[in-house]
Amino acid sequence: MTSKAFGKVAVLMGGWSAEREVSLKSGAAVLAALKARGVDAHGVDVDRNVVQVLQGGAFDRAFNILHGRGGEDGELQGVLEILGIPYTGSGVMASALSMDKLRTKQLWLGAGLPTPAFEMLKPGFDGDTVVAKLGLPIMVKPAREGSSIGMSKVSDAAQLQAAFDKAIEFDDAVLAESWIHGSEYTAAILGRESLPLIRLQPAAEFYDFDAKYVSDDTGYQCPCGLDEDKEAELQQLALEAFDVLGSHGWGRVDIMLDEAGRPWLLESNTLPGMTDHSLVPMAARAAGIEFDDLVMRILEGSMEVAHG
Repeated sequence: MTSKAFGKVAVLMGGWSAEREVSLKSGAAVLAALKARGVDAHGVDVDRNVVQVLQGGAFDRAFNILHGRGGEDGELQGVLEILGIPYTGSGVMASALSMDKLRTKQLWLGAGLPTPAFEMLKPGFDGDTVVAKLGLPIMVKPAREGSSIGMSKVSDAAQLQAAFDKAIEFDDAVLAESWIHGSEYTAAILGRESLPLIRLQPAAEFYDFDAKYVSDDTGYQCPCGLDEDKEAELQQLALEAFDVLGSHGWGRVDIMLDEAGRPWLLESNTLPGMTDHSLVPMAARAAGIEFDDLVMRILEGSMEVAHG
């Protein structure tokens, strides 16, 4: 497929979520890659006037790299559907479901897929009851944020309130989740393929925002160190988890492997980062796919199926 076949492409980035700065970095990298391949690509820093900008720009398709709310949760996908502009990544339903960690976990459980036990925290919750159900430690996080924003590890019931207060600054839905002792892996998905797994080894207690985008101390092991059969098992589980949510095109599924070797699904990300610290480009390189090729393959996905 020639670069001209894509027509005029809007690279949608920025937005108004807590992940704005990360999105701008991802967007700049994607825009540079598309231009290097001869695509007529134009950066669009998305604001509330995005409908007018897209209508006025006469774009043929969109590469959506808008992380967080407004861009990753189905809202922008709905706008693009109404305007009739083909776009990269998952559609409205899958984007909305994947952004909502509670709905994601409920669907996975309904499909018989393993995910850690959880409890929704509401004002006035009883910390001792939560601990009795989930044990310690507990991970507390906003239900509809990405990039580990607002997350806390709780080792004592007395810490739950502070963790709740931190999370609720970003979302009025707060999720408490049993802590899984073991190793964390991520499975990047491109089309119908799960790329080589990456084992995450953060210097901090968990893979938080700094570990993802700032720190140079985070360890990334790829090959991941698992034997071939175990890696294939986790890759297949990631694809099943992705499919249950109705996701399409590309994304990432995060998995814990506990000390007994049992896998646990943490979350699915339909618009992962594309920065110099990001995991999907890292997994793609391990599969022999350079960054520019990865970006082009994602863009090609916008031509494959209708969303909905």
